[in-house]
Amino acid sequence: MSEKLVFMVTHGLDHPEHVTIPFVMAVAALASDVEAVIGLQADAVELAVKGRPDSIAADGFPPLIKLMNDYRELGGKLLVCGPCAKSRHIDTVTQLVENAEVVAAARFVAELTSATNALTY
Repeated sequence: MSEKLVFMVTHGLDHPEHVTIPFVMAVAALASDVEAVIGLQADAVELAVKGRPDSIAADGFPPLIKLMNDYRELGGKLLVCGPCAKSRHIDTVTQLVENAEVVAAARFVAELTSATNALTY
């Protein structure tokens, strides 16, 4: 994969379309042999908590949990803002889904500066 897309998500579970579209795009990218990374910041860190996105479905799209599972099965990682998770009292050792990785600003900067394109949702 020579191309890389980074999707930065800041919206939470109360914005189904904003949290669904980056997963649609990332799954399509990975299926097209384009590297895709999803970064979760602010309210979006809730997406990485086991069970929380299970009932989210935006009209006209597959359920979010299906897209998240597809993303994981295609090798996608979720980069979770550590300070954002901490401020929401999320236990990053026991509560996060298996493909979540807790990171800080430097990792986000590295991902973004190495990307072909970055999109924010």
